[in-house]
Order: sequence, then structure tokens, then C-alpha cells
Amino acid sequence: MNSKILILFAFSSCLLLSCSKTKTETPTPYENPSAEGFDLAHSDPAAVELADSVMSAMGGRKNWDETRFISWTANGERNINWDKQQDRIRIESLKDSTIYLLNTKTLVGRIQIKGQELTVPDSLNSKLAKAKNMWINDLYWLVMPFKLKDSGVTLKYLGEDTLKTGGRCNVLELTFAKKVEGKPSYKYNVFVDIKDNLVKQWAYFNEVSEETPQWIRSWDNYKSYGKILLSADRPDDGGPKNIRVDEELDDKLFLEF
Repeated sequence: MNSKILILFAFSSCLLLSCSKTKTETPTPYENPSAEGFDLAHSDPAAVELADSVMSAMGGRKNWDETRFISWTANGERNINWDKQQDRIRIESLKDSTIYLLNTKTLVGRIQIKGQELTVPDSLNSKLAKAKNMWINDLYWLVMPFKLKDSGVTLKYLGEDTLKTGGRCNVLELTFAKKVEGKPSYKYNVFVDIKDNLVKQWAYFNEVSEETPQWIRSWDNYKSYGKILLSADRPDDGGPKNIRVDEELDDKLFLEF
């Protein structure tokens, strides 16, 4: 083999190695990118890695992004239908016979109270804003594990601990930037099972500075809904019930009472 052939072979090999390296280092579209406004700069790398492992265990970012309609009963008081991809919700409040139809991005919507549509602009806009905050809270009790890298969130890794059921877990601390979707300066600790990387319990603190939680609740009884896992009918009777994931729902559900 002459010198020209050797040089050409070496150059070709370098090109192949370079291309291979580029492909390896290029992120895939579904790696689990952070939401805009996630506090990556002040979050622990170990905590971010753990959050990504939770997303993967729950079905993966691709399946989460492609999920269209989720329906559930919140707190035994509200039936909710969520068009995840078009930011539309329908809330049927059972205790006061009120139906809310709302776009959560634009805050444009309609309200019916005991069979009568509310048309006074100031009252309508005020109640639609309250409906969005109500939905944010109900949604968090359903899909919190998918929102660990949400806008305004800072993640800290607190080490290992023991679940109330006895298993070992890793603990994440979630704090929130002030005025992020109505959230004040409280925090959560989220307990992730070491064996399967699923959230198994969570704790709520009124203030970031508090060391003793207001409550610790289970987050278990996972089942497959569509292509993702969700936790419902929890042993402590808290959280969502009657979960359903659909690929199609009648458009009228989000437009008509």
C-alpha cells in the first residue's frame, strides 16, 4: 500500500469517527428537555438526572408529548377533561352545578352555573381565572411526576430515605419561583423508589424554610393509561380517580355545555 492510499485511508477513518461522535453527542428530540423557565442553573445535576429517570419510568417523554386527552375526577368534586395538546379543559363542578369551558393559555372561555350561562364580562373573566388555578392544582395531583422540570422549578437532591412502606428511595426537593402559575413559596419533597424510579410518596411544606411537612401522602397504585403510567385510587383516598386517556374526544365537549 503506497503512501497516498495510506493518507486517504487515515483521512476517511477520521471522517467516520468524527461523524460517529457527532451522532452520539446530538440530543434526540425526546431526551426530556426542560420547560422554558426551569431553573437548571441552581438545580443539582443528580436531581435533574433523577427527574429524567422518572419521566422514562412513567412511559417516556415521547409518549407523554403524544398523549392527547386525559380525563379524571378530582377530589370527588370535579370531573375534568383535558385536551393536552390544544390547552383546552372542561371542568364540571359537582358541588355547585357549574361547568367551565376554558383555554388555559388564552383564558378565553365560557361558564354555565345551574343551567344559566354567565355573560357579565368582569364576573366571567374573574371566574375563568379562578377555574384555571383550580385546574392547575387538580392537574398537579395527577401528573406531578411529569412536571419535575417545569417552568419556575428548582430541583435539589436530598439523598436516600425510607418510604412509609419500607422500601428505599431517593428524595427530590422541589421549590418554585414566586408567582409561577400562582404558586407561592412552598415546597415539596418527592420520594422516588430506587428499584423502579417511580414516585411513591410526596410531602408538602407550607414554607421553603420548614423542616417538618404539613403532610406526607402516598403516590402509588400505578396503571397504564394509553402509553403512560398514572397513579390513581391511592390507598389514602387522596388524589385522582376515574382516570381515562383517549386518542379522540368529541370537540363539542370543550365548546358546548
